Amino acid sequence: MSVRKELLRVSNMDLPYCIHRLSSNAHVIENLARGVSDEQARWKPSPEKWSILEVINHLYDEERDDFRSRLDSVLHQPEKTWPPIDPQGWAVERKYNVRELGESLERFLDERRKSVEWLKALTEPRLENRYEHPQGAIRGGDLLASWVAHDFLHVKQITRLHWEFLGSISQPYKTAYAGEW
Repeated sequence: MSVRKELLRVSNMDLPYCIHRLSSNAHVIENLARGVSDEQARWKPSPEKWSILEVINHLYDEERDDFRSRLDSVLHQPEKTWPPIDPQGWAVERKYNVRELGESLERFLDERRKSVEWLKALTEPRLENRYEHPQGAIRGGDLLASWVAHDFLHVKQITRLHWEFLGSISQPYKTAYAGEW
């Protein structure tokens, strides 16, 4: 297949591409979280920011309570009202930062495996189906693309947390020689 055709396929919501990215991103997230000390897992650059542990637990809840269930709803029952979610509130209410990183990571990875298997089992998903959200219509394809994008945002966030933690523990030395963030 030519590069142009391949790019066109991806730009037209290529389900296999999204499945592959979600699967691959799980490995990236796993590698960013494995081997992190308990201190670093709970470390926050400021009180209002999340720790690596909080990000991992957020990803678990989003996997289970948001993206997969809402995409399933849009594909199969677009008229069904979505249950509310509260990602910011859950971080405090569900005590993300007092959990264990290893267990939290395994829960996320297990849910991601379920999601990937579920996505692989879809036959001719109606990605054009719409859910009438108070903030505007959301199509199945919008949710799928947002799911992959959500991973990338949190990969960036975890990477930044690693970078900021390094800066906090390497004082009085600086990381400026590495380049700008």
